[in-house]
Amino acid sequence: MDEEIQPVLSALPSPDEEAMAAVRDRAAQVLRPAGALARLDEVAVWLAGWQRTATPRVEAPAAVVFVADHGVAEEAVSAYPAAVTEAMLRALNEGLATAAVMSRALGATLAVVDIGVGRPTGNITREPALSEERFRVCFESGRQVVSALDADLLILGEMGIGNTTPAAAVCAALFGGPADEWVGRGTGIDDAGLARKVGVVDSARRRIDNVTDPLEILREVGGAELVAMAGAALEARRRSIPLLLDGFVVTAALAPLEAARPGALDHCIAGHCSGEPGHRLLLDKLGKPPLLDLGLRLGEGSGALAALPLVKIAAAAVIEVATFDEWGLST
Repeated sequence: MDEEIQPVLSALPSPDEEAMAAVRDRAAQVLRPAGALARLDEVAVWLAGWQRTATPRVEAPAAVVFVADHGVAEEAVSAYPAAVTEAMLRALNEGLATAAVMSRALGATLAVVDIGVGRPTGNITREPALSEERFRVCFESGRQVVSALDADLLILGEMGIGNTTPAAAVCAALFGGPADEWVGRGTGIDDAGLARKVGVVDSARRRIDNVTDPLEILREVGGAELVAMAGAALEARRRSIPLLLDGFVVTAALAPLEAARPGALDHCIAGHCSGEPGHRLLLDKLGKPPLLDLGLRLGEGSGALAALPLVKIAAAAVIEVATFDEWGLST
């Protein structure tokens, strides 16, 4: 494990237990039957713990989308050419891509970070995705983006043609199991493309059979935006910013943190479960049930953005609803 990352992982803050207890207690007393909002009350408690307040709210959500190219795209693992990544970067920057429109509609700030467009990673079937130096630069870039934010909730997103392939390779290397359990159709590849993609993931995993360090696995078979998102998530934890997870690529990027230090993703909840079969399997392994299950498979943080209103509602339905005592009723 990188010697600069280990100290941060070893000193992660815990949630504010007093704030959690206060919100849990209030949720049991508001004007509705106890437990009537079920998981929404749990979300409010989670939010309180990481915002460190008994009155949690989502007033300044921020989404950060990291964009990069992948050398493995040359293996024809996507239905789209690698050039689409650059075009999507322009659309995001001009406010015309899905994540930009959704962020605007929801009142969330959006930062778009070019972390490797025009600078593809290595082809993971035969070489490391990133050099040690580039890994450090990408990881620290992710941390720096979050350190500059003024946000009370964070959403991470990504865009990079071919990036469900490294995401599947990271998961296969971390958790084992047949490659075809982790590999999905991504942008909509046909059966031949799917078989080719499974073979690519198998080849990448076999190449690093002796690698056991989770972050080294991320360096070897991940990608620039995956590494940046891991850095961003770690910085969010260090700053006690709650994080709403997006789809398969985002969750796979962060999974090495949990593997390296169990509990590292306690500040995260899953916004949704995507249409990628590996995402459901990964969420099960991480013990993170999704808030939404709509079969989405876009990326860009779109699934987490779709779940953002639920988090807002969860907090408001505890903090702003009167209790029985406040309303002069006894229970």
